[in-house]
Amino acid sequence: MADNNPKILVFSTENVSDPGIDLAGRNKMHYSPSVYVITLPCSSGIRPSWIVHAIEKGFDGVFIAADGSDCAYVSDCTMRTGKIVADAQEMLKERSLDPARLKMAAICSVCAEPFEKYMDSFGKQLRKISTASSPNSE
Repeated sequence: MADNNPKILVFSTENVSDPGIDLAGRNKMHYSPSVYVITLPCSSGIRPSWIVHAIEKGFDGVFIAADGSDCAYVSDCTMRTGKIVADAQEMLKERSLDPARLKMAAICSVCAEPFEKYMDSFGKQLRKISTASSPNSE
């Protein structure tokens, strides 16, 4: 964890959560510079293997900025994305990785402040996970 800032991969959606995340940047809200965003059309298109791969390759956590009920593509987006999260968490457990390294929340186009708060609280949680799993954390 570089400079005690967890490296977080955010899966965002181009029509719903991206505008909210962009608004956080335009408003110069503070969240860690080690947050990386990948944009997709719909959160239900994420594959559980992508999440596991990201964590195995060095991300401390993955955050899904889900469409929620605002999805323009499928009416059951929240249910589908929830299943993806559950499947990915199970895959993480199978690899002895903490499933709490994956979070999901609905982020809307005006949710700059909630996004900032999610990144702050998720970062704190990831630091605790890292400390707890550190060999020197006795």
